[in-house]
Amino acid sequence: MKTLLAALAVTTALTVPAIATAREVTLTTNVQNYGGDGAYLVYYVTDAKGAYVGSLWMAGGKAKYYSHLSDWYRATGGDTAQIDGISGASVGAGRKLEVTLDLADALFDAGYELHVDAAVEDMRDSPSEIVVPLTTTGAGTHVRGRRYIADFTYGP
Repeated sequence: MKTLLAALAVTTALTVPAIATAREVTLTTNVQNYGGDGAYLVYYVTDAKGAYVGSLWMAGGKAKYYSHLSDWYRATGGDTAQIDGISGASVGAGRKLEVTLDLADALFDAGYELHVDAAVEDMRDSPSEIVVPLTTTGAGTHVRGRRYIADFTYGP
């Protein structure tokens, strides 16, 4: 699955002048075998001050559950336009999600952070389950989640 992150590119263009290039990045998320319904996951970026920059991907299709992705929901005001065209099905327990997209080079090594919020129906929500700085040296590093995500990596 490839998608050009137009929304993030536009938002970033407003905050970081002269975006020269982008790199293809794969976000790989292995979900724990927690024994419940499919997990809703949302991937988004914040700047060095913690301000929302843009959404990268949403796994889960029913808008009525988006409020359970509480940090993302608070940052966007629940604006579904933030995920138009960048969403897919929820991720089953014990499954893997790989999403490949283009991220502006200006996001790396500049204080930006990648967040993953997670929620599962009839189970506890997990806001900011994963928070990692977007750095070139952090690419390929496995990060453990707090509740539903077994591990997460990003990289070429």
